[in-house]
Amino acid sequence: MRAAVLHAFGDLRIDERPVPEPGPGDVLIRVTVCGVCGSDATEFGRGLVLAQPPVTLGHEFAGVVEAIGAGVEALAIGASVVCGAGVSCGACKPCRLGRTNLCRSYTTIGFHHDGGLAGYVVAPASIVLDVTAAALAPDTLGLAQPMAIGVHATRRSGLREGQDAVIVGVGGIGAFITVAAAATGARILAVDPNPARLELAQRLGATAGLVAGATPIAERLDELGMDADVFFEVSGSAPGLASVLEAARPGSTIVPVGVQRGEAPVPLGRWTLSEHTIVGTVAHVFGDDFPEAIRLLATRPDWSDIAGEVLPLDELVDDALTPLLRGGSTRIKTLIDPWARARRPAVHTR
Repeated sequence: MRAAVLHAFGDLRIDERPVPEPGPGDVLIRVTVCGVCGSDATEFGRGLVLAQPPVTLGHEFAGVVEAIGAGVEALAIGASVVCGAGVSCGACKPCRLGRTNLCRSYTTIGFHHDGGLAGYVVAPASIVLDVTAAALAPDTLGLAQPMAIGVHATRRSGLREGQDAVIVGVGGIGAFITVAAAATGARILAVDPNPARLELAQRLGATAGLVAGATPIAERLDELGMDADVFFEVSGSAPGLASVLEAARPGSTIVPVGVQRGEAPVPLGRWTLSEHTIVGTVAHVFGDDFPEAIRLLATRPDWSDIAGEVLPLDELVDDALTPLLRGGSTRIKTLIDPWARARRPAVHTR
């Protein structure tokens, strides 16, 4: 099989590798599609933080069960599946509390173990969800993992019906947070420098948009008659965080989803006096967030405005990872078909 193997910092090759075999408790998945995100780009182009090369990248994959290891009873050969990619021990304190994403020995398929940017991948059955009954197109299922991250961030925020929220940055993860946040029944103000992405955010459920920097967020909220309870900072940029800190009123919750680079302002005194709640969020909890992600994906007939084309492995570096590194990707989500030899339109019809 062909696989996108990261051998070292900046050294990714499309290699021929043997098809892996599932061990006890594992399943072998024939990958139909795999998403690419900023974490993949960072590991490739800015230095290895998580990845342990040589390793096949890819943690946002969907496919079909090809073979089953000993002891697996909940999955059948031929089932359409998605995978959570995060591997937890199930025994440490966070795991026992249901916070598997904080497992003391957490590892990830695609960074620590060979991932889904290949024809086949092996995964523990415990983080593989049978979605055959959902009858979603394979390309749509390739959006399940980032949608689960949006679901998790929204769940962590405590956002609920009747509240107002601001989402700063509606690119990859921000778009999925928009879907999940709107599904709570809250009103959403989307903020982004790109007007086209603001139009997309409103199609995804945002109440209104604001071109970043055009006017202060607080002023736009007042114009709309909104009083934000929750702020999601998803851009990971210093201006984005500064705009949130300026707009957040006493009692609001701030969810810094985007990871800030370098030193970020930490106005602890103001946070204390304003009783701000600062909520971290990372990855997802497979059992809680993936079923809801699949439900949300089924609420729209077409996701082409999120992922409109699918690339072959041969275009991974030049047309997926490099644009993400430069911040110039025109796609909200880039999908890869490990079996394709040329790019193709994404198919989201059922």
